[in-house]
Amino acid sequence: MHSSAALFSVANPQTAFADRLADLRRQIDKRLAELVPPPEHAGDLMGAALNEGVLAPGKRIRPLLMLLVGRSLGQHSQTLLDLGCAVEMVHAASLFLDDMPCMDNARLRRGRPAVHARYGEDIAMLGAVALVSQAFSLVASAEGLCGDTRAQLVRILGNAVGMQGLVRGQYRDLREGSAARRFEDIASTNQQKTGSLFSAAFDMAALSADADEATRCALRKAALALGHAFQLRDDLEDGLKSPVPAGKDRNKDVGKSTLVALMGHEAAQQRLADHLAEAQFQLRGALPADEGVVLWVREAFALSPAQRGKAPDSPREFHGSLAVRGGRADIPAAAPGYAQGLQPVA
Repeated sequence: MHSSAALFSVANPQTAFADRLADLRRQIDKRLAELVPPPEHAGDLMGAALNEGVLAPGKRIRPLLMLLVGRSLGQHSQTLLDLGCAVEMVHAASLFLDDMPCMDNARLRRGRPAVHARYGEDIAMLGAVALVSQAFSLVASAEGLCGDTRAQLVRILGNAVGMQGLVRGQYRDLREGSAARRFEDIASTNQQKTGSLFSAAFDMAALSADADEATRCALRKAALALGHAFQLRDDLEDGLKSPVPAGKDRNKDVGKSTLVALMGHEAAQQRLADHLAEAQFQLRGALPADEGVVLWVREAFALSPAQRGKAPDSPREFHGSLAVRGGRADIPAAAPGYAQGLQPVA
């Protein structure tokens, strides 16, 4: 696989990593502010909504991952930063829509009123369209890449957004979420509505760095695992009494057929740990000389010291832990995942 120079070679890799992340976040926020300028005048509600919705303090998870992965693979140009910002704009647009009354009906996002709650549903809808349009324009005009590569990047992002990605996942969640669902159907929906953008982020970073197919395959598997992990964590956090940790509405999943509701809290926690172990395993395979992204996974999910040191020795070891009592493996047979063909525990 692709050989990369380690980003963290000092005596204290955690400190170096924290400094690295802080610097990358500053770069992302600075570039986003250039791409989404402030409103033109006091009455420019569209400009105000876009500016606040995109630039509100957030984790910047997807662009951070893209920068860490891409730079580990040797891509250090401004192009990678722009691609990460494009994915972040698509993510922000999805939040504009997800929070609306006809969707998840949430009033709080990142500790602030949701865009539709503050500026109106019309502004939220139009703003989402504007952000997605700008994101695709940014990808299509990425500098330093050949036309074929730019076309592939547009296709990857388009697939993540469209009828096999965010749109289909949100539709299924809205239309099927209140009914009893099979384990594999819930997981498939989660992959579409959450995992698809992680998959796009990793694949776009690898493509822009001209990574080999083996590296891209491992990164796809890592993204798949991370997408499931993030959705599981979101579902687990939804039941918390206080909205402070994530700054958004809680108890939106009451009455919904989530994996937490199906498996129970303890089994969902174990499955979350399994997904994280798989993500770390695949990342080490794709980026053998760079622990940066693995370190990020550990910190992002606040793994305990015992968990931080634990990673599967092989896919077989991890896959053996995926079967759960009462449900099938969570990756449909047609998906390019890591858990195909597993059977439920009797």
